[in-house]
Amino acid sequence: MREIGWDDATWLNPPVGVGRDGDTLVVTAAGASDFWRRTAYGFVHDSGHALLSGIAVGEAVEVSFVASMSEQYDQAGLMVRVDERNWLKAGVEWSDGAPQMSVVATRELSDWSMRAVPTWAGRIVTVRASLTADAVTVRARCDGAWSLERVAPFLAETQVLAGPMLCAPTRSGLRVCFTRFARGPADPALHADPGA
Repeated sequence: MREIGWDDATWLNPPVGVGRDGDTLVVTAAGASDFWRRTAYGFVHDSGHALLSGIAVGEAVEVSFVASMSEQYDQAGLMVRVDERNWLKAGVEWSDGAPQMSVVATRELSDWSMRAVPTWAGRIVTVRASLTADAVTVRARCDGAWSLERVAPFLAETQVLAGPMLCAPTRSGLRVCFTRFARGPADPALHADPGA
């Protein structure tokens, strides 16, 4: 994987605060920021923060981060995006009082999956998205081996962007420390371990 510099990507919806602590990017989300389209809730939000760089079919992007989450729907991870109607976000989300590994795949309508990850609270998490001609494969880990989280349809019809993402739908002041942003070859096969 090749590191992507923080200055080599562009913010979609700049956050309220961005700073550096050595090589770590420290970001503060705006209150009421989110990405969602219609399903179950009826609303459309495209106000979350994402630091995006180009990604091609056959490539993967990895984002590592640590966040102190405490409020409903606090979230951080990565986004893969074509436009406001076609995107995927994956990472840790605080829901119902606990951290969850969460993936939202959106093609006109949002589709949400999650699983509880209580031991991930306050630790460095890495999320990886591999882009193929018709899908995004999401894996995640926190110290251990990669876990396959989601395979979602994704048609890379035009330019695709990807990178770190954070949202704070219900409060102000969520701060996330992003420790790594990298791009490299996509996973060689759906059930192959991508390695270190």
